[in-house]
Amino acid sequence: MDQSWEQSRVAFADAADWFVRTVAQVGDRWGEPGLGEWDVRALVGHTSRSFLTVEAYLAQPAAAVEVASAVGYYRATREIAAGPSVAERGREAGRALGDDPAAAAGEIATRVGALVRRCDGTELLTSVAGGMRLADYLPTRTFELTVHTADLAVALGVPADVPASAARQTLGLVTALAVEDGAAAPLLLATTGRRPLPAGFSVL
Repeated sequence: MDQSWEQSRVAFADAADWFVRTVAQVGDRWGEPGLGEWDVRALVGHTSRSFLTVEAYLAQPAAAVEVASAVGYYRATREIAAGPSVAERGREAGRALGDDPAAAAGEIATRVGALVRRCDGTELLTSVAGGMRLADYLPTRTFELTVHTADLAVALGVPADVPASAARQTLGLVTALAVEDGAAAPLLLATTGRRPLPAGFSVL
């Protein structure tokens, strides 16, 4: 098995496990503030889409690679990600988790985790940005799981204990996006204690 694929698969699995463990700590706080206009249920629903899109996109095999990297995916989807439909999809996904959202989120993670373990990364899928290899798409899902589980931990007031494998892959993608956008200097200065990041700074 390709080592980079194995590392990505492990990072995804570790991020998924952290997400499920964090969701289990929600208790009865589903209606409390989550992130921005989302309550906790909507934040968990949105994050669960990190699994559901893998499942849905693999069910739509692509004929060719149109987006060759995780960085390319984020650059191609910036306009979509900034649109109002993202917030509503999060709320819809939260409602779809039903009466026991923690159990539903766990079932989704288990089901898609098993699907990914059966893959070798070469599978062609049809993402919202176009045809991609699973090996290039999966790191974007680890990124989303990692960042939004950290959001959830903050909302719940619990430690954001990011798994090392997921942290390495997510921070690597942050770095690559910053470099591609010519934004390496502010990131370097902030992470070495020189100066704070500019207001509103984001690599997305």
